Amino acid sequence: LTAINHLDKPVSLHAHGLFQRNSAYYDGAGFTTECGIPPGSQFTYIIETRDQSGTYWVHSHYGTEGIDGLRTALVILDQDASLLDEYDEDVLLALEDWGQEPNDNLLERLKTLSLVGMPPNHPSVLINGINANILQPIRFTPGRRYRLRVISMSFTYWFKVRLPGHTMQVIEADGIYSQPSAADGLDLGPGQRYSVIITAQELLEFNYALNVTFYSNFIARMQGLTPRYHQVPIVYRDDAPIKTFPMIEDHEVKWVDELFMEPRDKQILLEPVDQHIVRNVKALTRELGIPSYAFGDYAYDPVPVPPLLTALTTGNMALSPS
Repeated sequence: LTAINHLDKPVSLHAHGLFQRNSAYYDGAGFTTECGIPPGSQFTYIIETRDQSGTYWVHSHYGTEGIDGLRTALVILDQDASLLDEYDEDVLLALEDWGQEPNDNLLERLKTLSLVGMPPNHPSVLINGINANILQPIRFTPGRRYRLRVISMSFTYWFKVRLPGHTMQVIEADGIYSQPSAADGLDLGPGQRYSVIITAQELLEFNYALNVTFYSNFIARMQGLTPRYHQVPIVYRDDAPIKTFPMIEDHEVKWVDELFMEPRDKQILLEPVDQHIVRNVKALTRELGIPSYAFGDYAYDPVPVPPLLTALTTGNMALSPS
């Protein structure tokens, strides 16, 4: 993966979800595993994908570049030909939050303002890089099987995805293939990915609507802002009416739950174990109402000097636990 930096600031790219086996230096975390690609330069990331396939995405891991739009879907095609027999067509649905202003401006404001009473930033929604209000339809042919790859390329908000009148057979979660399991909808946090197989209806009588809900549980509901609702047209016949369904509550929907999904490779659990290590993570409210997190009894504070610079400038002291 070759990145050519045409920006006026450094860039680093992170392949979200891919295992970096013996290649952590290609993980793309700015000032943790690399210093960033200088403006006008290029860098090639070499990532072993021989035993990795499925649905991923790539985003900048430098400052706020990722949430400001430096991100894209990444699909690694299956080497197992038997998987290709399970569907007829591949459809990508990349979901994004899109801010009203550059997010580095917001970060500067957060350093000086209290979050208490501060109006939240309500981003817009992009689907496959297009304003979610002016989407092109997805065309279905009766009886064909569609693999819908859904990627949440969001950084803050969540997405719910449903296609009433059709059943989703979930076959992949975050790059891990599973035994097919039926679900009525997907609930995706930032960075999550699912693949589902949807079999088209046999008749051309109706068109349908793929419902996408954009929401956040940590921001108060505001009419027209959060949650927000969008629909992707699923077209069987150009002049067919859209089939309507009764409104149902979220608790009536059978949402996918990866805790109950069964990996397709049936890898044996690594048990029994000699010791269980438990670390509790909890949310905190710091000075000025700024949120933070704690690992056990220790609050997380960003280090003033990036770890990579410390490692490069302190010599053997960088290896000392003290």
